[in-house]
Amino acid sequence: MSRSQRSPGWPAFRLRIGGRLLLAVFLLAGLSSAGAYWDFAQILQTVGQRYGPLGLEEGRIVAWSQMLQGERNAPEREQLNVVNRFFNQQLNFEDDTRIWHQTDYWATPVESLIKGAADCEDYALAKYFSLRQLGIPSEKLRITYVKALTQNQAHMVLTFYSSPAADPLVLDNLIGDIRPASQRKDLLPVYAFNAEGLYLPGANGGNRSSDSKKLSRWQDVLKKMQAEGFAVGNG
Repeated sequence: MSRSQRSPGWPAFRLRIGGRLLLAVFLLAGLSSAGAYWDFAQILQTVGQRYGPLGLEEGRIVAWSQMLQGERNAPEREQLNVVNRFFNQQLNFEDDTRIWHQTDYWATPVESLIKGAADCEDYALAKYFSLRQLGIPSEKLRITYVKALTQNQAHMVLTFYSSPAADPLVLDNLIGDIRPASQRKDLLPVYAFNAEGLYLPGANGGNRSSDSKKLSRWQDVLKKMQAEGFAVGNG
């Protein structure tokens, strides 16, 4: 997969709490009272039990919850920009073999934030679930498997369709800005998926060809997120 390139002007959403759990609890309690859909106070407890005690990693998860809360009522394009920027800023690109000692591992957003590192599919997954939490319907979002022609290797991005036949916008860890797919001649689409199904490339947004329930790694990510305390349903 392909290496992330960062823009030096991107704002950082880092909360430097240095393990100060009381501050994290205070912040998360405020989010819960504001009506956050995901209960991050409970999620942090569950994640600690599942993955072990959190140190600085906790700050990245708290920053994620703050970002989501701040963008909950924002326009869609702003949500796309902020979510794309957040994960490109927070996560360093690493291959799965270095992060997980596996050839192909699909991480949940929490797993990626704990590691502070991600492969390209992990960036796409984290952005997808964040935008779903912000209220963007799954039919507007597709996790898209492509060939990165410049690097001559497999790659994964998140695409956003304002309408079924629209030129989709591409959220990528290769470049910082969000561009229409028509301007990404370096990417060759292979297939895409979301909660509704699998899609093959083609006119009018491609054709739905199968059920995403047949993607075992996608189903594994959903199950892991549910075990972490996230209400994600079918994605």
